[in-house]
Formats: sequence, C-alpha cells, structure tokens
Amino acid sequence: MKPTDISAPDYFHKVVDCQWACPAHTPVPEYIRLIAEGRYSDAYMINWRSNVFPGILGRTCDRPCEPACRRGRVEETPVAICRLKRVAADFKDDITHRLPRPAAKNGKRIALIGGGPASLTVARDLAPLGYHCTVFDADPKAGGMMRSQIPKFRLPDSVIDEETDYILSLGIEFKGGHRIESMKKLLAEKYDAIFVGSGAPRGRELDIPGREEAAANVHIGIDWLSSVSFGHTDKIGKRVIVLGGGNTAMDCCRTARRLGGQDVKVVVRSGFEEMKASPWEKEDAMHEDIPILNFLVPVAFTHKKGKLTGVTFQKVKAEYDAKGKRSLVPSGEPDQTIACDDVLVAVGQENAFPWIERDCGIEFDKWNMPKVDPTTLASTHPKVFFGGDAAFGPKNIIWAVAHGHDAALSIHNLISGENITERPLPEVHVTSQKMGIHEWSYDNDISADKRFKVPHRDKVVALKDIRTEVELGYDVKLALGETQRCLNCDVQTVFSAPLCIECDACADICPMDCITFTENGDEADLRQRLKAPALHADQDLYVSPDLKTGRVMVKDEDVCLHCGLCAERCPTGAWDMQKYLIDMVHAGTTCPSKSRSAA
Repeated sequence: MKPTDISAPDYFHKVVDCQWACPAHTPVPEYIRLIAEGRYSDAYMINWRSNVFPGILGRTCDRPCEPACRRGRVEETPVAICRLKRVAADFKDDITHRLPRPAAKNGKRIALIGGGPASLTVARDLAPLGYHCTVFDADPKAGGMMRSQIPKFRLPDSVIDEETDYILSLGIEFKGGHRIESMKKLLAEKYDAIFVGSGAPRGRELDIPGREEAAANVHIGIDWLSSVSFGHTDKIGKRVIVLGGGNTAMDCCRTARRLGGQDVKVVVRSGFEEMKASPWEKEDAMHEDIPILNFLVPVAFTHKKGKLTGVTFQKVKAEYDAKGKRSLVPSGEPDQTIACDDVLVAVGQENAFPWIERDCGIEFDKWNMPKVDPTTLASTHPKVFFGGDAAFGPKNIIWAVAHGHDAALSIHNLISGENITERPLPEVHVTSQKMGIHEWSYDNDISADKRFKVPHRDKVVALKDIRTEVELGYDVKLALGETQRCLNCDVQTVFSAPLCIECDACADICPMDCITFTENGDEADLRQRLKAPALHADQDLYVSPDLKTGRVMVKDEDVCLHCGLCAERCPTGAWDMQKYLIDMVHAGTTCPSKSRSAA
C-alpha cells in the first residue's frame, strides 16, 4: 500500500465519525471536552455556530451522530452526544453579548417562507452580513414545526422562545400570522432572493371505508398535535388508536395519554424493528403504558349512527424475495376489530404547495415536489431556494439546519455575483496536544463507565400535565461522567517515520492491538496480517512510508481509542497526538486561504 496522506482532510473526516455523521458537522468531541471543563457557554457557542438550536436539538434531535460514535464499536452504547448538547444549553451563562450584532443594512432584501429551523438558519447566517431578512409564518410565533408539532412535555415553549429570539434579535423582521398565498405576488415584490422553508405541512390521509362517516373522531396526527400545541384541543376519548410507526405517532400517543386517553394503543403495519420511530421514542411510549401492536393493516373504520366505534385490521406477515426485498402479505388469520373512541392518523406527511403557481418558473417533478439542487438548494427559478422538509420531504431538524446553511451560502454568492455552485472549503486546523515529553492538554484516560441514564420525571406526575417536561436532563455530576466516555476521536495519532527506531513499544502497549509493524503488501493481504485483523474496510488503514528495516507501520483506525499510550510510550517522539478541528464555512466567509486544504 502507498503511504497514507494525512494532510488530506478527508482522511481524518472518516475518523471523526460523529462530526461527519452530523448533517451540520458539529465539532462534537470539542464541545464535549469543554463541558467536561465546566465551560458550558463555550460549548453552547460551538453548537450555536453549527447547529443553531442547541437547547432544542439537545431534546429532540434524531441523533445521526450517535450510531456513528466510535464508543459503540468497543461497547454496546455510544456517548450520549445529544443529551450533552442539552447540558451546554441548560448550564450556560447569558450568551447574548457573544451573539453577532445587527449589521448595517446592505440594501438587499430576502424573503423567507415559514418560520421553522431552515428559514431561521438562513436568516441567522445572512442578517449579520447586512441583508434585510423578512420571515413570514402563518403562526403567530417563530419556530415552525418545532413549536406546533413537538409536544411541550418534550420541548417547552421557553426553550423555543429563547433560541428563536437569539436569531430574531439580529435585526430580522418576523411577520407572524401572515400566510403567503401566492408565489407570483411575492416575486412581484422584487426581493433579491426567496427561501422556501415551509415544511411538509400536510398529514397523509387514510382512505379506507368508513373514513367519511366517522370523520368527527378520526384526526390527522400533525394537525391534531398543532391544535393541542396552540390550546384549541384539550381532551380526547378514553379509548384511542394511533395509526403509524414514526415519531409523530409516538408524540400522538403520548399526548393522548395526557389529554384523557386511558386505553391508548399504537397500531403499525410493519414489524417493531422496522418502525421509523427512534428507539428511545418507542421506549418512552411503552414506559407510559402504551402498547405497540405490529403487523396490522387498517382496512375499515367501523361506525354506528355517525359515530366511530372501532378500527378493523387485517393481520399480515413479512415475506422476502430472493433479493431480500420485504413485502407484507395477508397471514390468513381472521380480521380483528379494536374498539375505540378516537383515531389519530400518523402514517406520514406530504408537502403542499398550492400557493406556488406552476407557471412562475419553478419546476416540479412527478411527485409534485420542486426540483431542487441538493448542494446549492436552488430551484429552477434563479432567485428561489428551498430547504428543510419543503425541499426533499420530511426528515428532521438537524437536516433543516444543514440545508439552511447551504442555502444561505448560495444566496450570498448569488447576490455577490459569484458562482453558487462553488462551495468554499472548510477550515482545517491540526494542533499538537503535547504539553511535555509525554503529557497532553486533554484528559486521555479511557472511562470504563457505561452510558449514564438521563433522569425522567415520575410517570404519575408527568402524565398529569401536558406541559410538564418528562426528561430532566443530566445534572453536572452525571454530565461529567458522560463526557468521560468520549474517546476524543478528533485527537489523532500522527506518526513520523524518520523518528521511529522500530522498537515496537507502541505496538506492545496498544490496548486494542491496532498497531502492527510488518512488511508491506496489497490492502486485502495486509488487513489479514495485522496483530488484530482489520475487517471493516470502510475505515482506512494508516500506513507509514518505508522504515529503516523495510517494514511499515500499519494502524487500524477502526478501533483506535485515541488514548495516546503509543505516544506516551514512544522513546523518540515518533508518535504525536494532534487535535484535528474542522470548521465548516458559512455565508460571508472569504475565499479559501492557502492553509486550507481540500475537503
């Protein structure tokens, strides 16, 4: 194999898995170390720059970073990255003086449709550059689906108010209670750019027999959650069936329990493991005595004299073809009817663009979705951009934030007369952590602790009030314990071949047997000849230039704990621990400097 070029940032991208799995590329190990030091405000600001809503996401994120966490490769559970984000938000000081100051206006006007995470991120990035940003939303307050569809027992209004106010205080104009009815009319107002972040506001219908007759007690899940959030709905029947297996269904069933539902069931057409809901959302629902019934497909709403009486289900089973593709087929068992007073339909969400005229220059595809460039977020109209659920369908908040950053960069380039397809390269900084011959500026002890459980409010208390937050978050002691589980994956082991005397001390002391000195060879052969065979080809091998004996040093990045023992043991300083920090570029950053490498 050729020597590894560690000067190419994309090599270490793959090693800092958590950061690269986060759509907004938050520097996860960096803010976790700051929390460990008690520097909560500094940790919050690192999050605020990249993911914009640390307090909100610390409660509601879908956590794409956690399955990528290297801790999960050496034990069962990853670091509680999401809940540590909340710690930074809960224990920070007043950070308002650290926010950008409202800038003098540059004469350019941006319209943002929808007050959710995507639009607010665009405004957050552009307002400090002097753009006059106007956010339009049909609801009276900013937040979009974060405010209307996430129950208050998961996300209190106070957290939403705080983090949306940080953005609006940058000189952004918010027009609440103002629904945009025509794209043509908006285009006629001569905005320099328009961003559409209106979400996926329409819940999917379930068109089965009895739907029309039982309409009074069959509710679309996201509409019902919004009605609850704004105080229009405050009760439900005692027997409730929730149809659907996603996170919206989990929010519906838990909300129903708090509004009078005594017998609440979730019914899903797929198996339990195939449900789209996050594992922790399913656990929380079951903890609140809500059973989840699987492999049942609704075929009819039963009713009597215009009143819903139940739902009839067909039992199905999973079958797989020769290619492993799954299909659900009738099991042959008799249909069963479950009695209920109300049904909440949470079987998916759809985009709705009745206000965008089809002759205004915005092309739509066969699914009635706008044609959007996945990198620039541009539509086929030169001044109109999309992001969040409005661009590619329902996903989650952190993806909406990532779209907002990308769209803001495109809008700024467009108005600046630059090519919107040219994306600035990220800043990459590599800094030695050496403080002495064998001392480091970070705590490199490997904690043996298992993941710390987040405290929850007593179930009896939690179910009495729909606005009582269930998760209490980590206290300072628990947070410190959880931070110690982080393996500091951004602190890289960097090897200098000319300094190596091939004493093999580093290979002897490595607790994971991931360092081997051996003859070179092709990759497949080399992977089998290491002290511990490197079986996961998705992670690279770190291969040195030829050493004095003709051997090479080979390190398997897959299971390295970044403990630094190799560097501590090395008598010549051939190993160093260097912190690798990726700083993503947002709107307004100048052209890449010579010190910034391709990513």
